[in-house]
Amino acid sequence: MMSVERLRKIIEESDNIVFFGGAGVSTESGIPDFRSAAGLYADENKSKYPPEYMLSHSFYKAETEDFYDFYKKKMIYKDALPNDAHKALAELERKGKLKAIITQNIDGLHQMAGSKNVLELHGSVHRNYCEECKTFYGLEDILKSEGIPRCSCGGIIKPDVVLYEESLDTSILEKSVKYISQADVLIVGGSSLVVYPAAGLIEYYKGKKLILINKSETQYDSRAFLAINDSIGKVLGSII
Repeated sequence: MMSVERLRKIIEESDNIVFFGGAGVSTESGIPDFRSAAGLYADENKSKYPPEYMLSHSFYKAETEDFYDFYKKKMIYKDALPNDAHKALAELERKGKLKAIITQNIDGLHQMAGSKNVLELHGSVHRNYCEECKTFYGLEDILKSEGIPRCSCGGIIKPDVVLYEESLDTSILEKSVKYISQADVLIVGGSSLVVYPAAGLIEYYKGKKLILINKSETQYDSRAFLAINDSIGKVLGSII
């Protein structure tokens, strides 16, 4: 409880906070992560392909129909709702304290909660584009399609999601580095900080108030000004 009180005081005293979030922010909304016992990779032995390959650009190109079957079943949770962490961050932004949310998640829950300045490192399931004519399609267009989603021009519709073997968006990365390097307080939540290059972003933080909120310990806990090993929804929800 002492840690939460310290966090509340840090937030009260700052108006230049940046939040960097991983899969743990969305698990409390019922969206599984990748590496936990109940995560996406736990199904590895139930499929003829390993999940990492099924989330790769190579698989998307070689086995497009199988990719979409996996993608629709395992990567889209259209009934998920924002949890207390998403809501608390949106409120901090409304109060002028939080300058940006940098997320590794693709579910759009931060925006659903009301956050405006969200930098999506890995893209979003809510944005999809024809590979030929670049026409935009929403999530519902993907969900109602059968087999491979196709544009009216005949082109394949691809999710604006960064797959393995694909590069992160340079402009999103540059904006993320700028916000982190200029932040007074950097709160990292729901991330084990092992996935690169995204995890390497915290190396750009120059301030002295690195806050880590994660259920399990991370390799950066000893460097943090404050490390809280607890539910991020519970922690952030209790300070607003």
